[in-house]
Amino acid sequence: MARRARQSRSRGSEAGSVPASPYIQRKLPFFDPLNEEDLARLEAQVDWIFQDVGIAFRDDPEALELWRREGARVEGDVVRADAQWIRSLCANAPKSFTQVARNPDRSVVIGDGNQVFAPVYGAPFVRDLEGGRRYGDIKSFEKLVKLTYLHPNLHHGGFVTCEPCDVPVSKRHLDMMFAHMTLSDKPHLGAITEMSRAQDSVDMAEIVFGADFMEDNCVIMGNVNTNSPLLVDRVVTEAARVYSSRGQGMIVVPFILSGAMGPVSTAASVAQAMAEAMMVCAYVQLLRPGAPFVLGNFLSSMSLKSGAPTFGMPEPVISNYAIGQLARRAGLPLRCGGSLTASKIEDAQAAYESADSMHSTMLAGANFVLHSAGWLEGGLCTGFEKLIMDADRLGSYQKVLSQGLDTSDDAFARDAYEEVDAGGHFLGCAHTMRNYQTAFYEPKLSDSENVESWEEGGSKDMRRRAYERWNQMLNEYQPPAMDEAKKEELAAYVSKRKEEIPDAWY
Repeated sequence: MARRARQSRSRGSEAGSVPASPYIQRKLPFFDPLNEEDLARLEAQVDWIFQDVGIAFRDDPEALELWRREGARVEGDVVRADAQWIRSLCANAPKSFTQVARNPDRSVVIGDGNQVFAPVYGAPFVRDLEGGRRYGDIKSFEKLVKLTYLHPNLHHGGFVTCEPCDVPVSKRHLDMMFAHMTLSDKPHLGAITEMSRAQDSVDMAEIVFGADFMEDNCVIMGNVNTNSPLLVDRVVTEAARVYSSRGQGMIVVPFILSGAMGPVSTAASVAQAMAEAMMVCAYVQLLRPGAPFVLGNFLSSMSLKSGAPTFGMPEPVISNYAIGQLARRAGLPLRCGGSLTASKIEDAQAAYESADSMHSTMLAGANFVLHSAGWLEGGLCTGFEKLIMDADRLGSYQKVLSQGLDTSDDAFARDAYEEVDAGGHFLGCAHTMRNYQTAFYEPKLSDSENVESWEEGGSKDMRRRAYERWNQMLNEYQPPAMDEAKKEELAAYVSKRKEEIPDAWY
């Protein structure tokens, strides 16, 4: 893996090529603030939910029949089961797995000490400095796919970087899949909102990768939410039957606003999230033992005055740390956190909330991070400038995580002390000249020059610099190479399915 990352970096440095975006192979230790007693009490609460409270599997008789056949206690649509059995099923899921990208150099390993950053997901609106706030459309979606492909600090394409609201709901997944598969060669997710859309996603992946290859390799994943509290609907179970039965990945994320979809206390909501996600993991393993699975947690606090979700607050920060420890003890890859904010624009609120949210995500050890860049307005809006600003900061996290503190002989710079006298400076010494290109992370959007230079350049704030940056990136965009026969086969599949599917806007 390390050699492939070095090769990718080398290729990315060639003139005119798209920079490499190797996933993070973490060296920094995890931040584990909970002691053994705390963890044991949380796990006992999770087990109590498995055994005594139960999780409802609604509107899917096939899922209930599978649970019943395997020996779970099913009353109505509520499933209860022995906690040790559920945990033993979850132990069949791999601790880490590779999602293979169309360009193998961009494949990512999810789990263990690896971290993968993907952009915002699911926003119906977009915003940029000149165009303002508006409904997402297919042109905006395609631009966001291109920007994600071009940015070296984003390792994964996600899927619904914004909703293309000018395309019927029944058909837009086809256009989104085609865009991800042709405008980028990074790994991405597939559709999940209806079983046939999930099937279209898997069928299109099969065109790109081949059925035999997919049998033994994860090339696509579905990202679903449980319907908290304590409810798994058929969107989840049907998507699992499509993806997991083919050996493809599932990410299952309880979306809990503490005080609404979970108790107001953070510990109870964390345990509830673990129970909901692990119950689905067990279901996935009943479908196909060893199928890739990512345990998710999206826990947010809320204003108990207005009901509005809040982000970057101390409660979800603590939940990231707790879920990180619990997921590692369960042996499951983790998805949590992101650059989250309730702010409407890229202002100080957005910076503070996103930084606190993302920093705890980093320290907690989330293996797959959706919403790493671009999130505004509580997830309702994708910001073009926010995407570029967030991704710029991800580079600093990447250096902290993957490099840590260099304590090599060269890092101690003893030859520099021999060269520089007391009261001198190190600017021109041989050690500095050897290392100046890589010594410090240099964010592309930050302006560290003096005020006179800044004023001469137009006194641009970071939003303006980000606006100019993403427009420059799009102007320089070139699509990645792709086999023309596969591209034509994908286009034909999309055209055929669009003819078969009636327009529907819901």
